[in-house]
Amino acid sequence: MGDEDNSHKRSRKKMGMSRKPDKQSNSFDANVNKNGSGRGSQRQSDWETQRAVVRKQVDPETTKYFSEIANLIESNGVDMEERLVVCGNALEEARGKEFELATDYYLSHTMQTLLEGCDVNSLCSFLRSCAKDFPSIAMDRSGSHVAETAIKSLSQHLQDNDVYSVIEDTLNAICKVIVKNPGDLMCDCYGSHVLRSLLSLFKGVPLDSSEFNRRKSSSVLAERLNFKASRADTDISPQAVQGFPGLLDFLVSGMSKCIQNNIKTMQVDQYSSLVLQSALKLLAGDEEKLLQIIPILIGCTREEILEGDSIKTTKARNILYLMKETAFSHLMEVALEVAPEVLYNEMFTKVFRNSLFELSSHHCGNFVIQALISHAGSQDQMEVIWEELGSKFKDLLKMGKSGVIASLIAASQRLHIYEHKCCEALATAIHSSNESSTCIVPRILFLDSYFYCEEKSNWNWPSGAKMHVMGSLILQGVFRFQNEFIQPFITSITSLNADNILEAAKDSGGARVIEAFLSSDASAKLKRRLIMKLRGHFGELSLQSSGSFTVEKCFTVGNISLREAIVSELLTVQSELWNTKQGPHLMRKLDVDGFAARPDQWRSRQESKQSTFNEFYSTFGSSETKPSKNSSFLSDDSKKTSQPNKINQMREEIAHLQASPAPFLSTTGFKRKPNKPEKSSKKFARNSADEDVPKVKKNKSKNIVTDEGTSQSMDKAEKKRHREDVLQKSPKKLKR
Repeated sequence: MGDEDNSHKRSRKKMGMSRKPDKQSNSFDANVNKNGSGRGSQRQSDWETQRAVVRKQVDPETTKYFSEIANLIESNGVDMEERLVVCGNALEEARGKEFELATDYYLSHTMQTLLEGCDVNSLCSFLRSCAKDFPSIAMDRSGSHVAETAIKSLSQHLQDNDVYSVIEDTLNAICKVIVKNPGDLMCDCYGSHVLRSLLSLFKGVPLDSSEFNRRKSSSVLAERLNFKASRADTDISPQAVQGFPGLLDFLVSGMSKCIQNNIKTMQVDQYSSLVLQSALKLLAGDEEKLLQIIPILIGCTREEILEGDSIKTTKARNILYLMKETAFSHLMEVALEVAPEVLYNEMFTKVFRNSLFELSSHHCGNFVIQALISHAGSQDQMEVIWEELGSKFKDLLKMGKSGVIASLIAASQRLHIYEHKCCEALATAIHSSNESSTCIVPRILFLDSYFYCEEKSNWNWPSGAKMHVMGSLILQGVFRFQNEFIQPFITSITSLNADNILEAAKDSGGARVIEAFLSSDASAKLKRRLIMKLRGHFGELSLQSSGSFTVEKCFTVGNISLREAIVSELLTVQSELWNTKQGPHLMRKLDVDGFAARPDQWRSRQESKQSTFNEFYSTFGSSETKPSKNSSFLSDDSKKTSQPNKINQMREEIAHLQASPAPFLSTTGFKRKPNKPEKSSKKFARNSADEDVPKVKKNKSKNIVTDEGTSQSMDKAEKKRHREDVLQKSPKKLKR
């Protein structure tokens, strides 16, 4: 997670998983059963000394045959039906030679093509024939690609329900071979990838999904810092294909037994750690399975946890020691993320308590603490965390462990506790009591630059330097607190000069901080003051991918005059803006063409939108979104939506409705009782045909107008009802 340690995010190429032959050996089996090494994974395990797999050289006649097949397919000389036959025949020819062909550097490419182009029966026949050699194929540099191609092809064929049983029987045969010694695959740099693909297939998760195999650090950060719904609150495994739950249980059980027998090796091996991380993510929500596998990983048993037996002190010390190992720390991050409540509480109390700062100070352990804080489920746990870390903000920032603080701030918002104290502690860690609060935001934006500076009193804004990623995330979190808690931060950002504001807007992290401030609980006057400092540069910012979002946010928050100024500047770069990725969206959202063609009507539409928003907010939003001094920033656990976010959603909904051909509220589903007859004489004014949005006037009739047909029928009904009422009230006057 983050930029402090990305060693576990290496690509296959960086981990030695490219398909280039090993330059150190020209033998055919030079690439078989080789394990990569990484930090924290130095070991001599039982499966490293397994029997050598001897692969015979492919005979020239077979090589020639498959080379001709490859040329035929690549030349596009066969149609789809012929291709199925050709691939099926070629795979039949490979019977008994699957291992040699799959692990040959050149012919393995041909085998991949055949497995992609054959029918399901030929595919399953190939896999059943080589089932006994599947682990050896999967652990080969070239063979691993063939194995993964076969698994992916099986996944695609699962869209046909009629072949489910055939595929299940094939996978069952492979699974029986693997569970005899799953450690071979788990601790192999190639085999671990194949095993993870199998786990995903058994669960029914798309194999090309990065959600379970290589989750980006940005995705993890978004969850931990409340920028994205937690995996626990969402459907974490959308099943695009039918899974094999029985095989998943069978394979995971076999892996669990292997872990028990080789626990010391498995805990520190980087490749087995990746496999176990994938398994835990796939099992998220299945408490029964998680209560079996997670205790094994930490050296306990399921019975000890459920019976309330505490994790012994010696085991707790060993777990703390292991969390300073790279592989185990990554594994514990995921374990804490998916652990059932009873297991999380036990680990929190018996393992982590009184050791939070020690682990937070470590370059690996601090990521585990971030995960622990992010998944704290009660205010009592937050009180323990605050007791140990609340006074350590400055120390953590000095050590470069700002991610712990970011997680602590996010947890404070989520659990509604220590919100004001978090803001005070952060401000105190950045500046002393005799310094002006104007320096707070610049120092957080450049955390490393400030804390590495020897003469901190002489530190100034480092022009041209990239802003600190975690520092910008911390500020984004801060501006989600209530206005009364963040006054020093508001004062600081609004005190920045125009040049610094512009430089921040051009930086991806700084731009998000500005957007967070504009979405905050601060007053509209202060927000407009900051926007004014960007005047003259909106065109320049709109041409940048990150700056365009800032321009859009400024437009949304600004008043009519500021909106007009922004659109006027965008007109000067109109031609360049259309050629950028984000330009067309921005041009449509701000209606730049409409302003250029008819400025008066554009202003009228903007005034109408603002007027409608004010009425909508006063009617539907005031009771829910009005902040209370005693209420927390998040209005409620189920919604997890801030007041500024609700306001922005209202703005977007109104803008969307007014930009559509149908009149405002015509499709919202709101129903009103018809007005009384004596008030029905007031007409709702229609807009001219050349205007694309209706005008909504204040203090006018609020009759709801639907589409044209419905409007006419309602008018007729109203007139008929009116005539009947009049006849009933004064029949004599209408008699002739």
